[in-house]
Amino acid sequence: MGCCSSASSAAQSSKREWKPLEDRSCTDIPWLLLFILFCIGMGFICGFSIATGAAARLVSGYDSYGNICGQKNTKLEAIPNSGMDHTQRKYVFFLDPCNLDLINRKIKSVALCVAACPRQELKTLSDVQKFAEINGSALCSYNLKPSEYTTSPKSSVLCPKLPVPASAPIPFFHRCAPVNISCYAKFAEALITFVSDNSVLHRLISGVMTSKEIILGLCLLSLVLSMILMVIIRYISRVLVWILTILVILGSLGGTGVLWWLYAKQRRSPKETVTPEQLQIAEDNLRALLIYAISATVFTVILFLIMLVMRKRVALTIALFHVAGKVFIHLPLLVFQPFWTFFALVLFWVYWIMTLLFLGTTGSPVQNEQGFVEFKISGPLQYMWWYHVVGLIWISEFILACQQMTVAGAVVTYYFTRDKRNLPFTPILASVNRLIRYHLGTVAKGSFIITLVKIPRMILMYIHSQLKGKENACARCVLKSCICCLWCLEKCLNYLNQNAYTATAINSTNFCTSAKDAFVILVENALRVATINTVGDFMLFLGKVLIVCSTGLAGIMLLNYQQDYTVWVLPLIIVCLFAFLVAHCFLSIYEMVVDVLFLCFAIDTKYNDGSPGREFYMDKVLMEFVENSRKAMKEAGKGGVADSRELKPMDMLLFLFVCLPITWMAEFLSQLRPPSIKASGASSA
Repeated sequence: MGCCSSASSAAQSSKREWKPLEDRSCTDIPWLLLFILFCIGMGFICGFSIATGAAARLVSGYDSYGNICGQKNTKLEAIPNSGMDHTQRKYVFFLDPCNLDLINRKIKSVALCVAACPRQELKTLSDVQKFAEINGSALCSYNLKPSEYTTSPKSSVLCPKLPVPASAPIPFFHRCAPVNISCYAKFAEALITFVSDNSVLHRLISGVMTSKEIILGLCLLSLVLSMILMVIIRYISRVLVWILTILVILGSLGGTGVLWWLYAKQRRSPKETVTPEQLQIAEDNLRALLIYAISATVFTVILFLIMLVMRKRVALTIALFHVAGKVFIHLPLLVFQPFWTFFALVLFWVYWIMTLLFLGTTGSPVQNEQGFVEFKISGPLQYMWWYHVVGLIWISEFILACQQMTVAGAVVTYYFTRDKRNLPFTPILASVNRLIRYHLGTVAKGSFIITLVKIPRMILMYIHSQLKGKENACARCVLKSCICCLWCLEKCLNYLNQNAYTATAINSTNFCTSAKDAFVILVENALRVATINTVGDFMLFLGKVLIVCSTGLAGIMLLNYQQDYTVWVLPLIIVCLFAFLVAHCFLSIYEMVVDVLFLCFAIDTKYNDGSPGREFYMDKVLMEFVENSRKAMKEAGKGGVADSRELKPMDMLLFLFVCLPITWMAEFLSQLRPPSIKASGASSA
């Protein structure tokens, strides 16, 4: 189970031949058993909360005296008005529903069980009394009879705050909620800080409601554009790469030239009529321009040298994108992977939220300072929600890791099948079958490692948000540094995990062995890792920008013709955010395919040379790249195969201090959680 091994075992592993798709065995079984036990614990939490009555209290609701609405209740000791029969009173009604506690996120009001919600506004106590007499629904405290509503001096305390807003029951949860959303204006303003008055909020919401058909159509447009881009990107990858190269060259040369021009202009400007103070400022600016110009020149020279070294490796990125397009043609179900993953995540999140709500209403009744009943858990069980939070992270990461393993298994099957006509009928389903039969333990272990890093980072982020404005500069710096380091570690582990899953899909080895084997392959190909993670990621980023801009432009044109509302900024923002989310999900699958293809290519070139008995598995496009690399090596007088592996220590340093930071920065700029961070690389050509 451990990741550490002796030097002898490491040496044996380095000599072990990769046997793609030949042997298949179960991996990391103890971790699968641990994950199953953890899921049983999650089920116990849900069952415990339901068994203690939390489900009934959540769905049916309960009043301030601990009575569940819509049923007979048991008398609670020392608590007045408890144990009442509310069989005919099925709805929870708040005397002051607009009195919100924004800090604790609850309604600060007495809750009663009533027979019906007031569908119309009640302006006076006479209206409240009339409503009770006609509908049989008493809206004042149980101690006050309807005939006493207008005569009792306690009516101002025991009856609802006037005017009583019109309300309607929330479906499935039996709470009377005000129909007019202005009741929650303060709460909305606390969540939406840019809203300064209720009229703005009303116009924004009315704009969304009026344009809901357009929003839905534009969301479908972004979905279609993402799928189309995944098909055609193989044909435009070469153009995008050269456009990127030209822009980088022009940008660096232009920026450096402007700085030198400003320096020369500032140096030639007359200084006879300026004061000594102005002269000193001019000299400081001149010195700063000189430093900037020299720095830009050094940066440009270094950039050109790097591009000169990597210019031939860009061809590998183009070839991988081309082959990735072929993969999607042979494996069309890959396009739908984001749907299945999203659907599984939504189902789990719904379950998790429902269980969390159950936990919020479970426990024993306790009388608070106001004399009302609250339900709280005492003893060790009060920490169940911590277990529940860990489950949210681990199982979510497990679902995302299953997607990575499924994609890796399908692409590995495609790559290492020489005759593509012999591919399984549905490689995706075959990959899912292998995942369930053999590799769930590996996925559980990899996702648990990510969870171990993510939990302390989230705790530190919570502490930082709670102490914002209170901590000193040193503490703030330490907190941010720790959060940043944990974030980098998480991205590094995500990077290695994805390649470990690919190695497991190829050779059916356990997680630690696969991670070590993949790491060795990537270190041997550090320069190609840097090329793919810069050029490839930027190409995909341009694709996301293209989809968002196209959807946003279509949205502007359509929304501009709508005259039913005045504010359509919020609908456009919703559409653009959804477009970016969809583009990110789909292109992340494309990126994942490219990363898996690269690791397969690196293994192929390491253990095969094209000779009889050691034929390549790779596609013709990648074969052309290898042949061109060999010709270039021979012309340079070095001979040998394309994937020379000299200077391994330098490759290691480049991999650790250049490739990984580039990967982390690309992930930071693209943000939406893709299930994976960019991985891959290849040996120097």
